[in-house]
Amino acid sequence: MKVAIVYDRVNKIGGAEKVLLALHKIWPQALLYTAVYQKGSSAWASDFKVIPSYLQKIPIFRSHHEILPLLTPAAFESFNFDEFDVVISVTSAEAKSIITKPNTLHICYCLTPTRYLWSGANIYSENTGFFIWGFLIKYFVRFFSPLMRLQDYFASQRPDLYLAISHTVKKRIAKYYRRTSEVIFPPVDTMAFKNKTGEGKYYLVVSRLVAYKRVDLIIKVFNELKLPLKIVGTGNQLNALKKISFGNIEFLGQVDDASLAKLYANCTALVIAACEDFGITSLEAQACGKPVIAFGKAGIKETVINHKTGLLFDQQTEEDLKLAIAKFKRLQFKPSDCRQNARKYSQKIFIDKFSEFVKTQWKIHRL
Repeated sequence: MKVAIVYDRVNKIGGAEKVLLALHKIWPQALLYTAVYQKGSSAWASDFKVIPSYLQKIPIFRSHHEILPLLTPAAFESFNFDEFDVVISVTSAEAKSIITKPNTLHICYCLTPTRYLWSGANIYSENTGFFIWGFLIKYFVRFFSPLMRLQDYFASQRPDLYLAISHTVKKRIAKYYRRTSEVIFPPVDTMAFKNKTGEGKYYLVVSRLVAYKRVDLIIKVFNELKLPLKIVGTGNQLNALKKISFGNIEFLGQVDDASLAKLYANCTALVIAACEDFGITSLEAQACGKPVIAFGKAGIKETVINHKTGLLFDQQTEEDLKLAIAKFKRLQFKPSDCRQNARKYSQKIFIDKFSEFVKTQWKIHRL
């Protein structure tokens, strides 16, 4: 069985990239196709043979993919997968646009239906920090959104099968794409995040610094409470977030897994204010024995056990987060409970389930 993997763009590190690394363990010879590839910010991809599209020839596209939405679907359509038995698209955007012939099985591992067109359309179009050309691009996307949604819907019909990263995403796939899917939770490298639990000296954020992650909300609350906060991650909102931060907040940029494990192990809690599709960082923190304070909607409800491995708050507001922090201080959480919950999402479980699903579906497809 010859397998290819397709991913939206290889120019950052996050939860999705960890999915790709787990898939690489199953199929180490699989080629990785993508719209653009930026080596400097994607060291994780060094073990792959990466095949970028023709958009790679324009350097600005490698780091500013936010200006690509109208161009990327055609770039994915240009790839030829005739030599492959199975193609796995891992996507929250346009990678599902690939075209495969009947003999090739196309399985889409959907991180979420294209966020800037569907569930996150409002926050993307209203926040000019997301776009390189700010005001002009914001209105450009608003104008073309109906066309782009139609294009995205047509592309969503191309995969033969869908897998979802969470029950939340499963519901979105059904709502926006009218497709059924099965759920296989993303992998958590629990062996990498098993540091001995230390004394909590600070609160921690681990996130891409983009609009929908709502790190701005967390910063405003910690400014007011004057509690120590460390922020791991990079993104197009970095400078704006630094400008609104007081001296109790420290930006650490991107860190390696060993450093991240130490940060988890020695924090008081991981703080999440985003409406997460799944919430892989919450499980990394729990693997280190640490609880989570999180906005309790969508996928995070599937990774945090309220009042046992963390505390969930109901509204994405400063007031709700402040109340949650105050309540959190009065509660006690056992590191053993957190670790036990994280083990249910281990990389081994993901690899076993994903490989078995693909093998089974390929046998059915060949009949």
